[in-house]
Amino acid sequence: MSIIADIQVLFCDDALLVINKPAGLLTLPDGYNPSMPHIKSVFEPQLGRLWIVHRLDKETSGVLLLPRSAEAHRSLNTQFEQRLISKIYHALVIGSPAWREQIVDLPLRPNGDRSHRTVIDTQRGKPATTHFRVIERFPGYCLLEAKPETGRTHQIRTHLLSMGLPILGDRLYNRLVTKNHESIVTSPHLEHDIIMWPKQSIGLHAKSLEIRHPVTDEQMKFIAPYPGYFEAVLLQLRGN
Repeated sequence: MSIIADIQVLFCDDALLVINKPAGLLTLPDGYNPSMPHIKSVFEPQLGRLWIVHRLDKETSGVLLLPRSAEAHRSLNTQFEQRLISKIYHALVIGSPAWREQIVDLPLRPNGDRSHRTVIDTQRGKPATTHFRVIERFPGYCLLEAKPETGRTHQIRTHLLSMGLPILGDRLYNRLVTKNHESIVTSPHLEHDIIMWPKQSIGLHAKSLEIRHPVTDEQMKFIAPYPGYFEAVLLQLRGN
């Protein structure tokens, strides 16, 4: 592993670049402000042209895969379309459900309201399925594993909110509940000198991604460590 422009590189060869994307950094250029930094603008000056085969929300951290050739792009696109790629997210949510495992199968429609949020729409929404599993429980909070079968915009955020389990720090999808739980992310006792949850991040982390290498056909799994602030809040919750 190495660090380029303060971003952790999990893997790099002639066909693939795999990084641990920090929260707050765009995957693609912003349509309203193209000058904002994004993944391609950071890495292409050093590595040459990169293709986008999937994306993470700006506020989400974790494993992001970028093909380095048109051939690799085609191969990985096919793997995504055929659902041969396994993605696992970890979500830190407000609340603790009675269930240990749950499948949410609710159709989603992006840009469904004035705030450009994804909404559940049984008439016009596209099929979306997410598998959830409880990893760890805390008083008033929970760490969940999320395995999406589909890749709809804001799928995990919307499916969790539908069960009354908003993601910590998600001001877009649950501003009122997040506001009522700010104390946990503003405590001066957090580890590693983290004194508040970063504004451009949420408690959602793309933990792992499993693919077949587009050239060698080798099965590969990439795992991204939590950001410091995410780990710090978990430490505080465990301490409580």
